[in-house]
Amino acid sequence: MSAIPRPPLPYDPRHEYEEEGEQDTKAQLLQTLHGISATTYKDSGHATRSVHAKSHGLLRGQLQVLDGLAPELAQGLFARPGSYPVVMRISTIPGDMLDDNVSVPRGMAVKVVGVPGTQLSTLDGEDSTASAPAATQDFVMVNGPVFQAPTAKKFLGSLKLLASTTDKAPGLKKALSTVLQGAEKALEAVGGESALLKGMGGHPETNVLGETYFSQVPILYGAYMAKVQLVPVSPELAALKDAPVDLDGKPNGLREAVTAFFASHTAIWEVRVQLCRDIDTMPLEDASVEWKQEDSPFLPVARITAPPQTGWSEALSRAIDDGMSFTPWHGIVEHRPLGSIMRVRKAAYAMSSRFRFERTGVEAREPRGVEDLPIA
Repeated sequence: MSAIPRPPLPYDPRHEYEEEGEQDTKAQLLQTLHGISATTYKDSGHATRSVHAKSHGLLRGQLQVLDGLAPELAQGLFARPGSYPVVMRISTIPGDMLDDNVSVPRGMAVKVVGVPGTQLSTLDGEDSTASAPAATQDFVMVNGPVFQAPTAKKFLGSLKLLASTTDKAPGLKKALSTVLQGAEKALEAVGGESALLKGMGGHPETNVLGETYFSQVPILYGAYMAKVQLVPVSPELAALKDAPVDLDGKPNGLREAVTAFFASHTAIWEVRVQLCRDIDTMPLEDASVEWKQEDSPFLPVARITAPPQTGWSEALSRAIDDGMSFTPWHGIVEHRPLGSIMRVRKAAYAMSSRFRFERTGVEAREPRGVEDLPIA
């Protein structure tokens, strides 16, 4: 590995600043997401997430913090070696339950359980009525290195466009996705790639387990600032990179592929962090800027192991899809989310969870130990 050009930059509050009209943006974001949830609830009679509604894998595993980390990496959750149970949820981005032939970007949410430290919710007063404080750290990731929009205001514009297509012409969406997949394939054949085409339904029909997932937006990393990456490293898992999945006539083909894999295989992912080393080229307030790995590589801090198990079931869906929420704001103060995208999403995650829990009647609570984890 080439020499790292400079040390990580300590966090300074001046690196964050509120976007013009940010509070109005947050209000409109909540209204838009609530509209998505209300539409899908009216259609299906079941309350789901405003985005990332459909799960393809619901997994349980163990996170092991690596030993001997350099001081700048030994921060927060990763400050010392230890092992923690995790819940993992693999999803795709729309707020409506679409046929998997409508191929869109994928998400991976990881909930680490039993994490020591002061929870952000405690500072906000959210745990004031809880019998015991939460003890979790969530990492919410997507299979692309940068966020779709630079700022919260731009994100709102793209979300309104997505909301306008909710529950509209699913057959047309499938046909359009086929066309867009062809366009993306042609672009990739000449060395290109289009996040726009993928986001609209042109994502290649590949196995969700072979993807590398990114936080896209930064979090506090102890004394520093970082982005997070989850990389498949076990041979069977790594072999699924770009592996095609047959979705012909299989509306839940991605889910079937996950279930088939975990029927007999163990999966291992590596958790890596990319430290901010230059605030000008690695900004907090422009989520569309990719932090170049030649300036600051992703470095391993932990591994997640998921043994053979039931990869998805109705029982798991009730426990995790209906009974849990995943948000970067579930976590310890050492990993507080950073930037305008993260700030406005805080209220959005809370609203989406509240909408679901009020209609499903499921009691919302964070797991506090392995005894709270779902059993298939």
